[in-house]
Amino acid sequence: MDALVDGFPGSAVILDASLEREFEQRLEDSPTLAFRVALSVLRNRAEAEDVAQEALIRVYRNFHRLRERDRFRGWLVRTAWRLALDRIRATGRRERRELAAGEPAPASTAEALAASREFQRHLADAIEVLPEKLRIVLILSAIQGHDTREVAALLALPEGTVKSRLFLARKRLAEKLKWIVKPIEAR
Repeated sequence: MDALVDGFPGSAVILDASLEREFEQRLEDSPTLAFRVALSVLRNRAEAEDVAQEALIRVYRNFHRLRERDRFRGWLVRTAWRLALDRIRATGRRERRELAAGEPAPASTAEALAASREFQRHLADAIEVLPEKLRIVLILSAIQGHDTREVAALLALPEGTVKSRLFLARKRLAEKLKWIVKPIEAR
């Protein structure tokens, strides 16, 4: 841990000796947890190593804020998972910018483009307002392509809970977006 602290100029991280010992003890209980979570989301060893290291640094910096110390593993998993998703989003944005800059726009009508963009905006808004526990399961399963067993392992939940949350998330999305689909069906 001393090497980790030395890497922060200006004493950005200050932990007393007892907190540091407790952090090291908790970290010993879960040596490769952050890496495994990041790898399951990213499916790229190099990027997973980067994300795991960043997750460990964040957890170390904020360990003093953790109220319930026995939830350390879950906190580490959520941190690594969120950082991995951020990495995927950033990569996707970069790829879309590169494609947009390098290729001419596909030939389609202005009406089709506007409708597509509007639907994407409404879908993103509907996903954003879902409760976090439903949103996480939906993103991992439907968007990232993990099966329910993988999602259950990632979030340390029973598989039945993942299935019910996925069902509820899809149901709420359908309710929020059905007004968009009805005008299309009427045509």
